[in-house]
Amino acid sequence: MLWEVEELQKISELQPELVEDALKKLWINKPELYRAVIVNAYLDEKISLGKAAELLGISRMELEKEFKEKGIPVRRLASEDIVAEAEAIKRW
Repeated sequence: MLWEVEELQKISELQPELVEDALKKLWINKPELYRAVIVNAYLDEKISLGKAAELLGISRMELEKEFKEKGIPVRRLASEDIVAEAEAIKRW
């Protein structure tokens, strides 16, 4: 199966909309897989807790509570991240 994922990666570079459409359908049919991908991306530090919550359609606080209940480590924002988020909110 690894080769299949690698080939999808290549196709996504040439035809991103094709792969995006396929993934959207997969996520609809397998929401537990979508959730697992998001949690893994968070654990691998590819996305923030806020982004993970946004993708899952819940609040950051809800996701943080869920992670704590399941024993998933919650990363704290660095002070510069907090300042950047506050500035982004002000601009928004």
